[in-house]
Amino acid sequence: MKIVVAIDSLKGSMTSMEAGRAIREGIRNVLPDAEVIVKPLADGGEGTTEALVEGLGGEMAEVRVHGPLETPVDACYGIIRKTGTAIMEMAAAAGIILVGKDRRPLDATTYGVGEMIRDAVEKGCRNFIIGIGGSATNDGGIGMLTALGYEFLDAQGKAVGIGAGALKDVASIRTDHVLPELRECSFKIACDVTNPLCGTNGATYIYGPQKGVTEDLRDELDAAMAGYAQVTKTCIGTDHMESEGAGAAGGLGFAFLSYLHADLQPGIELVLEAVGMEKTMEGADLVFTGEGRLDGQTAMGKAPVGIAKLAKKHGAKVVALAGAVIEGAEKCNDSGIDAFFPILRRIVTLDEAMDPGTARENMIRTTEQVIRLAAAFHQ
Repeated sequence: MKIVVAIDSLKGSMTSMEAGRAIREGIRNVLPDAEVIVKPLADGGEGTTEALVEGLGGEMAEVRVHGPLETPVDACYGIIRKTGTAIMEMAAAAGIILVGKDRRPLDATTYGVGEMIRDAVEKGCRNFIIGIGGSATNDGGIGMLTALGYEFLDAQGKAVGIGAGALKDVASIRTDHVLPELRECSFKIACDVTNPLCGTNGATYIYGPQKGVTEDLRDELDAAMAGYAQVTKTCIGTDHMESEGAGAAGGLGFAFLSYLHADLQPGIELVLEAVGMEKTMEGADLVFTGEGRLDGQTAMGKAPVGIAKLAKKHGAKVVALAGAVIEGAEKCNDSGIDAFFPILRRIVTLDEAMDPGTARENMIRTTEQVIRLAAAFHQ
């Protein structure tokens, strides 16, 4: 029997790979000769870097960069040396969590994201997987691009700055000092947002308010973003203002598309591609997936459902295990998950349930019972 295990992290209890290894142990306690393949799983958001680095045998790197405002931050990212791949989350350098209540949309910058990329390039990376959720910024990516050597100039030929407040002044773009290694780099961006750059469905209108954009700033900032896009078209020769995902992360999606020729993909699809899940699923009889809490939101495209859809493509049965199962989880049965089970074995406090040792033991024992049932039907 070939069994594939790809489960999201149980936050606070087990990483994706720790949960996967616990399931593998449970399987082999019952079927010692089963072929069991454990792969990391994440959806492109928080935790994706750690999951892929652990699952693909990488290492973590740290670099001090500009934070979204004035305070420097120590940003961590992953490196997979055998493929020269850097795995990043823009939120490590420009995330909204880094600004707290101090939300200044005209000042917040993605400059630190560019510094992270530059650091990875200097370490030999040429392939990038970057999640761009959770941003504090609305700068159209000019901060990141400035850190990479692009120069955004006003009508007098002076540098305009690195925040959203500078967008209105962009009159020309100089590329003389762009990091030359960027020509050798490829960028795959985990992006679950389809908004264009501008307009009532764009970055500023839809996501600006959560970053501090007020109604009196909104129209002016949106117009400045459109002007920046027009100068980009004139000077760089690309036109992505209306492209899906251009409005992600306050226009950072636009910067990746226009200047770095990036490929924007839904997070789960990018992760599945990165770990070679399609090939792994070939010939699988049973697939284990899951996450910390299984509910109606899981069925709306979260990582376990992405796994289930791929498993069904290859004719495998799918079981999901979760720390907790909440009302609405039944929708998962309509999304490719054949059966799901909570791993709790008795009534305990939340702290006891989330204890890593307890969660691991519960995962092993629940898996054993699932495998006993599966084996009985497989005979």
